[in-house]
Amino acid sequence: MSSLEQARRIAGIAQDKLAEGVVILDMRPVCIYTDFFVVCSGRNSRQVKSIWDEVRDRLKREDGTLPRAADGERESTWIVGDYLDVVLHVFTPELRSYYRLEDLWGDVPSIELEAASA
Repeated sequence: MSSLEQARRIAGIAQDKLAEGVVILDMRPVCIYTDFFVVCSGRNSRQVKSIWDEVRDRLKREDGTLPRAADGERESTWIVGDYLDVVLHVFTPELRSYYRLEDLWGDVPSIELEAASA
């Protein structure tokens, strides 16, 4: 599976769990450590954890893929899952507004999501 296909798959799984504002950022022009960021929000920390759990569990079960690292599960206000070529960021709305990753990386292209189904 290519890194773009993996990013679309992760975005699709997040959408299946009703993640809001799902965006895929193409980091290849500006970053050497990953190809794509998938950024999304849950309405609250409980949903953030649920989105992360679903992505992690489905990728493990269906593809045998495990994250290289993950952080933020305890607080569940911003969970980062590092799948090497794709990094997933799941935020609460408040933390997403505060950190504004899309603005920080505003010069990178974003990928259309209509085909981003799990």
